[in-house]
Amino acid sequence: MSAQATVDAKPAEKLEVKTKLDLTIERLRELPVDKQLAAAEYVEFLYRKSMPKRPRKSPEGLWTGLISEPITCEDIAEARREMWGEYMGEDT
Repeated sequence: MSAQATVDAKPAEKLEVKTKLDLTIERLRELPVDKQLAAAEYVEFLYRKSMPKRPRKSPEGLWTGLISEPITCEDIAEARREMWGEYMGEDT
C-alpha cells in the first residue's frame, strides 16, 4: 500500500485539518522559545475550556450530621442578643 493510497483513503476534511495542523506546528517551531511557551499555554487554556465541566455537588446536605436539632428563630434571636450584648456592653 503506497502513501498516496493512504492519503486518498482519508476524507478531504481530515486531510485539510492535518495540513493546517502541520503548518501550525511548522510555524510554532520557527518562533522563539518564549513565544512557543506562550502558545503552549494558550493551547492548554483552549483545551481546558473545551472540556466538559464536572457538575457541582449540591450544597444540600452539607451540614448533615453536624447539627443535632434544627435551628429555630428563637435560637437566632438569642445569639444576636448575646453578640450585641457583648458589643454594646451589658449595661444597655
